[in-house]
Amino acid sequence: MLELIGSGLVSMWLEMAGVQIKPLEPMDVLAWQSNPSLIVAPDPNPAGVTTVQQYLQGLATSKLVAANTVHSQGIWIQSGPMLMANHQGTIPLPAASLTKIATSLVAFKTWGPNHQFETLVSATGPIQNGVLKGDLVIIGSGDPLFVWEEAIALGNTLNKMGIKRVQGNLVITGYFAMNFQRDPLLAGQLIKQAFNHSIWTRGIAFQHARMPKGTPKPQVVIAGTVKVAAQLNPQQTLLVRHRSLPLQQIIKEMNVFSNNDMAQMLADLVGGHLVVQSTAAQLARVPASEIQLINGSGLGVENRISPRAACAMLMALQQEALAHGLNLADLFPTSGFDHRGTLHARHIPVATVIKTGTLNDVSALAGVMPTRDRGLVWFAIINRGPYVSTFRAEQDKFLQNLLKQLQIAQGVPSVLTPHFGINYVPQLGATNRNEVLFRS
Repeated sequence: MLELIGSGLVSMWLEMAGVQIKPLEPMDVLAWQSNPSLIVAPDPNPAGVTTVQQYLQGLATSKLVAANTVHSQGIWIQSGPMLMANHQGTIPLPAASLTKIATSLVAFKTWGPNHQFETLVSATGPIQNGVLKGDLVIIGSGDPLFVWEEAIALGNTLNKMGIKRVQGNLVITGYFAMNFQRDPLLAGQLIKQAFNHSIWTRGIAFQHARMPKGTPKPQVVIAGTVKVAAQLNPQQTLLVRHRSLPLQQIIKEMNVFSNNDMAQMLADLVGGHLVVQSTAAQLARVPASEIQLINGSGLGVENRISPRAACAMLMALQQEALAHGLNLADLFPTSGFDHRGTLHARHIPVATVIKTGTLNDVSALAGVMPTRDRGLVWFAIINRGPYVSTFRAEQDKFLQNLLKQLQIAQGVPSVLTPHFGINYVPQLGATNRNEVLFRS
C-alpha cells in the first residue's frame, strides 16, 4: 500500500473524528483501509455528501429518474474508516456485472494468481506415419480462456509430434469450452476446425494473423465426427498437457471485457453461485443479505448486491492481491492504463480502478480512486432506469466532480499501478504452455 500506509492518513482521519488513537503498525493501517465494517465516523468534510446530493438532484432534474424513485439509486463512498456518503448503500440492488467482483474474489482466494487450468490431449491408438489410428481425446478442466489462438498453438504442437491425421473421432470429455462456447459438442466442433487450417474461416485467419510472426498454420485432419464422452477411455495415451494463462490474467481479461461466460465458468468451478455468494460475503465481512446471486456473471436483475458490499469485496480483493505482490489494477481495468473493453469511451479519472455493470435498466460502477485529501476513495453507484448510456456519462461526471473536491493525488500510487504496463495484452497461443507427454 506503500505510500498510503506510511503517510499518516489513518491517524489524520481518526483525529478529525475526535477518536483517541495509539500508533498503528503498517498492517493495521492496511486493515483500516480495507475493512468496511470499521467505519468510525462520518467524514467531517462534506465533499462526499454534497457531491452525492448534487448528483441525485441532477438525475431528478434531468428526469433520468422520477423524483419519487430516487430511493432506487444506491451509492456508497468510503475512505479508510470514514464514511463519506451513503444513499441506500446497504440495500441490495440489481448489480449486473458487479457480480463479477464476487466471482473474482472467490476464484482468486480459492486458487491464487498463478493457478493454471489444464487441458489434456490423449489418443486411443498408435501413431503411425503421421496418422493417429484411433480417437483424439480432449480432456477439459474448465479453462475459461481457451480461444482460437490456444487451439492453433495446440494443433501446431500435435503437428510437431508427427500427427497430421486422426483416423477416428474427436472426443470431448470433462469441462471443456472453446471461444466461450460451453456446450461441449459445439466447443469440439470449433477446436476441430481450428486444428485444420484448410477449413478456417476469416475470423480464425484474423486471429492467427495477430499471433507472433511466423506462427505456423496447423493441419490436423480429423476424419471422424465430434463426440462427447462422460468418462475417460482407460485405453488411451496422454500426448500433451496444455496449461492456461495464469488466473490473474484470466480474471483481468474477464473484467476488462466483462465476459459473462468466463465468469460463469469460474463460478461453476468454485462450486456455483451459492458458494460465490456466501464466500464473498464472508471474505468481505458484510451481512450475507447484502449479496444475493443467481449466477456468477450478473445476467438477470435477480443478482442483487448492495453498494457497500461491492466496495467491501473490492477491498477484500485488494488485500488478497497485495499478499501476492499484486493489486486491484492487475485484476480490473484501470483508467489511463487500459483502453480496451468497458473503459472504452468512458471519462474516468486517471488511475481509477473500476468494474462496470449493465443490463437493460441497470447501470452500475464500482471501484477505487486515488485522491490527495482522502487517499484511496472506494465507491459504488447503482442506477436503475432505462437511460443506461446517460447514466454512464453522469457517473463519470460524478467521479470528476468528487475528485475536484478532494484534489488529484500527486502521481499514481504504486498500490493502483498495474504491474504489466499500459495496454498490456496477455500472450494467447504461447507454445511454451504445451507440455509434450508422449513421443512416438
